[in-house]
Order: sequence, then C-alpha cells, then structure tokens
Amino acid sequence: MTTTPVARVLGDLAHAGGRACAAACDCPPPRVLADRPDGTVVRRGPVVAKAHAPDTDRPDLADRLALAAAPLLTGVLLPPLPVPAPRQAPETAARRPAPGAPPAALLGMTPDGRPVSLWPHGEPVDPSDPDAAPWEEAGTLLARLHRTPPPHPLPPMRGPAKAARAVARMRAARPGDPDTAPVLAAWRGLPAWARDEAPSTGLRARFVCHGDLHLGQLVRHPAPNGPWLLIDVDDAGLGDPAWDLARPAAWYAAGLLDPEVWLRFLDAYRAAGGPAVRAEGDPWPDLDVAARALTVQTAALAFAKSAAEGRSPDEVEQLMIDACVRIASLPPELTPEPSS
Repeated sequence: MTTTPVARVLGDLAHAGGRACAAACDCPPPRVLADRPDGTVVRRGPVVAKAHAPDTDRPDLADRLALAAAPLLTGVLLPPLPVPAPRQAPETAARRPAPGAPPAALLGMTPDGRPVSLWPHGEPVDPSDPDAAPWEEAGTLLARLHRTPPPHPLPPMRGPAKAARAVARMRAARPGDPDTAPVLAAWRGLPAWARDEAPSTGLRARFVCHGDLHLGQLVRHPAPNGPWLLIDVDDAGLGDPAWDLARPAAWYAAGLLDPEVWLRFLDAYRAAGGPAVRAEGDPWPDLDVAARALTVQTAALAFAKSAAEGRSPDEVEQLMIDACVRIASLPPELTPEPSS
C-alpha cells in the first residue's frame, strides 16, 4: 500500500517501466518496500522503483548505474532497467555519456526532483532461514567485483563517508553522553582515510568496491531461483576492497557471526581470487582498519537509533558497543594505513 506522493509516483514508474506490462495489465497494486528520507523503494509486479536521497550527487549516481549495467559485470551486479522517457531527468541527456553505458536512460526524476532508478525484482535472502544464507556466493561475487577493472571513470566508494555520517548522527542524538566515549575514541584511532577526512591512496584504493555489503544486498534473479546477484550500487566506486569484507569481519570479531560461517565466506572469497586479503594465512592485517571502522559505524548507529526510540541499546547493539571499548584500548599504531 502506497502512503506518500513519492511512493505513488514510483508505483506508476515501476508499472510504466515493466517491459512485460501492458498499460492495462493486471499487475498487483504497488507495494512499498522502504520509505525513508535516504531512499523510497516501491515494487509493482516485476519492477522495483527507487527514489534516491534528495541530496544525491546525480553525475556520480549515473556513473554507478552505468557500472551496474556494464557488460563486464554481468552475473555480478543486478543491472538497472531503462527509465521511461517522460520521466527522464533533463540533465541526463546533456551529461557526458559514460563509456560502455547503454543508450537508454538509466536515471529519471520524480516531480519533486529526486533521482529515480528502475530495477528488475529479485528474490531477497530469507531472514527466517539463516542456514541457507548465501555466504559463499557473497564471497565469490565480491571477489569477481574486485577483480573487474573499472569499465569507466568512477567516483570514490562511499563506505568511509557512511561511517562518518553514522558518527555524526550519534553525536547529534546523544550530545555529551559519556556512554559514547569509547565509540568516539575508537573512531579517533582510525586513519584519516577511514574517517572520510582524506582520500584513500595507494594500490589498494583502486579497486571497484560495492561499499555497503551485507546479506540484504543480494537477490536471486530471475526470481525466485535464479543466480545470486549484488544489488544497490549507491555507495559503489573505487576504494580499498577490504571495506566490502569488513562488516562480516566485524561481526565475527564481536561474536555475532559464527567462526565457521566467517571461514566459509572468507574461503570462498579467497578461492575466487579476491584481492582484499592475502591468499593464505591471517587475513586480519588486511582487514583491521576497515573492520574497526564498520564496528564504530554499527555502534554509532546503535546509539543513534536507541536514542530516537527512547530505549537502551539491545543485546546485539551492545556487543558492537563493547567491541568499540576493546578497540579504544589498543594503541593507535595497531591501526595501520592501507598498504600501497
């Protein structure tokens, strides 16, 4: 059920963008999958429409959509659908075409100026069946993504920017709260590039990265039994590939991810030739900085969300906060800059 003007517009766009839908088809009514300030997502039949955040950098988003459509990444990233011409963003036609981008417009615009993209529906990971979670497939897809040369110029991967935004959100939600001190101390112990205060440099900063990897970023397409693909390229770009392994690494270090599951994911990534970690031995020297940054990000969001909801952090959130306490107790020299 659509509840906002943006959601209703997206339902119409999804219907118009469905190649298999006639104007008077019997598609089910639009269904809102998410409706947040940073993104509204609506599904209608075989098409999903997404209105991106109002402050989205549109040229960068266009480059990211072209990345998802690039033939080099077929079988890795879910490709976007063309946006119907009447809703095409005016600036799209005047903007430089990305090399290798398909001729159809991939970026549209809502009447209130939010950028819009269209996607084929995919079957998401079933949260009620954790044993069937596609950890091996995720590791393999990440390795393939990281090994692919950039098909055209790309903006920086937005992982560090999201971490910095999470810390800012915590500070705003809990100003002066002494309970947040370990999170802030762990944040200060990170190198500048991981805090989004300086560009990431060196050879490790030149890989195509997803930027926000978790199991919610995988779908089966064609649904319901097609191969697994990565979705949501809003944060994709060039950066250190360790960032894409950092969330499961942080969960493992905090005790939230079973060691066997972590090894299944890591072994699949290594077997597929992923460049984020050394081929053998202890991967932690390669993952340390990014895993710490994702730990801080998760703990900061835990504080911000619990404050907004007028509650204390729950058990899982507290585990990530406790991990920041341990991180803050370590000397800064154990948080190295990425190797070049």
